[in-house]
Amino acid sequence: MFKIFIVEDDEKIADIVVQNLSKAGYVCKASKQLSDIMPEFIGFKPDLVLMDIILPFYDGYYWCGKIRLLSKVPIMFISSKSEDIDIIVATNMGGDDYIVKPFSIDVLGAKVVGLLRRTYSYDNSEMDVISHNGLILNIGSGVASANGKSVELTKNEAQILTLLLKNRGNAVSRERIIRSLWKDASFIDDNTLTVNITRLRKKLSDLGLGNYIETKKNLGYML
Repeated sequence: MFKIFIVEDDEKIADIVVQNLSKAGYVCKASKQLSDIMPEFIGFKPDLVLMDIILPFYDGYYWCGKIRLLSKVPIMFISSKSEDIDIIVATNMGGDDYIVKPFSIDVLGAKVVGLLRRTYSYDNSEMDVISHNGLILNIGSGVASANGKSVELTKNEAQILTLLLKNRGNAVSRERIIRSLWKDASFIDDNTLTVNITRLRKKLSDLGLGNYIETKKNLGYML
């Protein structure tokens, strides 16, 4: 069952969209926190986003850019702007479709069906994202984001951070990290892990997350 996330500041329109798409069999959620939609987006893990362009705080283009740092989920812009340049800008910003207000709910439904079919007939991958204390990690792409900045991690760095995030609040031993990264740990120099941890810490510091990874004496590392 597909999940649809609606980002719309007009509550009447949002309610109509939620009601009608829910009747069509979709699981729908309208954003309640337009000052920062990302926690809701990450928690809901939608298969499609319906995004208004004119919003309070930040516009739809801004949020589209934030989403694109984490996910390839299809985004359909909804707007009263109907000029060709508006549609071109929306597409260039990462949008996959565009519908002009006022719109027929039947036309919206048809567009939703078409966009979902085009997207998921060829790609069944799901967004796999973990967030904690201001950090967002896209496990699939290995991109870490915080404070409006992003950095691409190496495979080892991403695996280390994923392991620590999944065990946040608990220390993870060096031995466990080594075993998770390298199948035959007997050939791995202990310094190799130290180098990877140091590089990961540097990248997190560049995101404004200094001291994000703690060293626990005789225990390992933890967040």
